[in-house]
Amino acid sequence: MAAAPKRIEHGEPEERQIPRRHMLAWLSGVGVVGSLLTGVFSSLVFLKPRATYGQPNRFRIGRPEEFPPGARMAIDTKRVCIVREGDKVAAISTTCTHLGCIVAPSATGFQCPCHGSQFDVDGNVTGGPAPKALSWFQVTLTPSGELEVDKDNEIQTGTYLSV
Repeated sequence: MAAAPKRIEHGEPEERQIPRRHMLAWLSGVGVVGSLLTGVFSSLVFLKPRATYGQPNRFRIGRPEEFPPGARMAIDTKRVCIVREGDKVAAISTTCTHLGCIVAPSATGFQCPCHGSQFDVDGNVTGGPAPKALSWFQVTLTPSGELEVDKDNEIQTGTYLSV
């Protein structure tokens, strides 16, 4: 016996079914396009450099007049101590050579609060576990009259800039 055809009455919408092949083809197309977009996005993200750089190692600290003779001013954010003796200026590292703690200026030089290393006023080791002296950095006078410290350029201990 043959199935009787379905009667459609006036006002009833006809049910429409999507064939299985069309549905699978559509889903496959969405998957392929999604994969392509993900691949393109990933490639673009990969090509963009993700390098992060630290603080610049060359920076200005102000005019010589801002550092009175006899001053020893630590700039903790830059990890240097600016020393002025008469008309000479120098920059000494405040990074302990033992484990990298920030040393603090003291009456006798520099003191490491972490492990007790002690340094004289020139940064030479006088006690504690630090293996070597504090670094001195080059200080120059810019054309605008400001002092500039270059932490990429270590200089000999006791070398000052005349201002």
